[in-house]
Amino acid sequence: MDTAFIAQSGKLGSLQEYGALMSHAEVVRPTHLRTLFATDPTRASWLCFEGAGMRVDHSRQRIDRGGLRLLFALARARGVEARRDAMWRGERINITEDRSVLHVALRAARGTKILVDGRDVVADVHEVLDRMAAFSRRVRDGSWVGWTGKRIRAVVNIGIGGSDLGPAMAALALRPWSDRSIAMRFVSNVDGDDFAEQTADLDPESTLFIVASKTFTTLETMTNATTAREWSLGTLKDPRSVAKHFVAVSTNGSEVSKFGIDTANMFGFWDWVGGRYSMDSSIGLSTMIAIGPEQFDEMLAGFREMDDHFRTAPLEQNLPVIQGLLGIWNRNFLGFPTLAVVPYSHLFSRFPAYLQQLEMESNGKFVCLDGSRVTWETCPVVWGETGTNSQHAYFQMLHQGSSIVPMDLIGFRTPAHSVEGHQPLLMANILAQAQALSFGRTSDEVRKDGCEERLVAARTFEGNRPISVFMQSAPGPRALGRMVAMYEHKVFTQGVIWGIDSFDQWGVELGKKLAVHIAPDLEPGSKSTPAHDPATNAWIHWLRES
Repeated sequence: MDTAFIAQSGKLGSLQEYGALMSHAEVVRPTHLRTLFATDPTRASWLCFEGAGMRVDHSRQRIDRGGLRLLFALARARGVEARRDAMWRGERINITEDRSVLHVALRAARGTKILVDGRDVVADVHEVLDRMAAFSRRVRDGSWVGWTGKRIRAVVNIGIGGSDLGPAMAALALRPWSDRSIAMRFVSNVDGDDFAEQTADLDPESTLFIVASKTFTTLETMTNATTAREWSLGTLKDPRSVAKHFVAVSTNGSEVSKFGIDTANMFGFWDWVGGRYSMDSSIGLSTMIAIGPEQFDEMLAGFREMDDHFRTAPLEQNLPVIQGLLGIWNRNFLGFPTLAVVPYSHLFSRFPAYLQQLEMESNGKFVCLDGSRVTWETCPVVWGETGTNSQHAYFQMLHQGSSIVPMDLIGFRTPAHSVEGHQPLLMANILAQAQALSFGRTSDEVRKDGCEERLVAARTFEGNRPISVFMQSAPGPRALGRMVAMYEHKVFTQGVIWGIDSFDQWGVELGKKLAVHIAPDLEPGSKSTPAHDPATNAWIHWLRES
């Protein structure tokens, strides 16, 4: 355990580099992006970066050369590079849980060695990947059949949080590369409507369930899994049929077996992988069934490209580091509390929801590694929806609202589809929005267009919104891997600078524990005397009456 790093975690605000950035922000804050471009026409060159198959334009961020240099100095003062290397060595950088953090091992090339307590975890990863590949091929080629001999035509992933958001996001992002003869469904919400709707048109004889829970005790997941078993047995009758229609992503063999699943069809993962970092592990079994092992390997290759870039590129050319630092600049020095992520790709529709967990569960913390309370802001609120849909929804607020919202715009030069006439218009929209949000439209420009004076104010756009544009050549498994890995490493960079543990999630626990205590009071016919806070007790009485 790096006691020196822990001891320094709560001292961000006292660093000389932090103070210098505070002073520099006071100089830059009043400066409009129009002025920044006018005084330095080369911004579109030196603030545009390429690496790992991605092109990123940060020229519309409200930063200058001096500010960027200070941000790199802050990253070095906080030990981003050393902390990154410690992660790759398998050191226990998840301080509060005393665990290694090795999602990078999930996509490491076969033969690479990363040791945890003397054990080569990459070899373990590839053993599981090989078992996943063999099983996926059997489902895809029809050699794995259900209890009555029918071929599997639907796969339902039952999980929650990281066991759901990643696979569900990937299912849409990779739909053009999927076997369309197999329906992919996802159940996570303990609200029974979720299960009912996802299975309403499915046949139990041709449906396979993947139950994803490391402990096989997660309340929401096991509630849905039990319902799925009852639904299945309602048609198949014989309890032995469970073994042909259920597999597990878990490490709890006894509970998996007790449920009726053959442990030969249990795919494990490890405590050095948090759920929100696990979509490329056995949690991605549904993804592998959908796209096949070869395309899954392509996705892992994309992850690995960005991993290698993050691990080896100098800070000044490092895409995730630069993205993380500009997020720090917007959050801590310019004071912007949210981040909008807008993919100009229907396939990436679920990506903002995926990032909400990745970023906010990782860095939504107010405690430093040394146990002290942070005295600076940490994770922004992450939200978003696809363009061009969102342009006709909340973009009004982004353009003319009283709050400034930094934005990540994500696009692809070449689409996955062959529909004519759409891609040029889509690309025109992403470029037009970036231009309008950053440069706006002055009142003089509005007047020159012949606008009535009484409408000039309403049709003026201040602009000066911080925008980053991310582009790859085309969507696909490799592109998805790159994109997810870039945001993972961005989150890492910011967590190191904020001095927090990006890999625990204690904030998830309290509500879950309280729900376990409240639930018995809401069982049908319960006559117990609620012993909670007055507001909760009042709601319990009301719910019982209805």
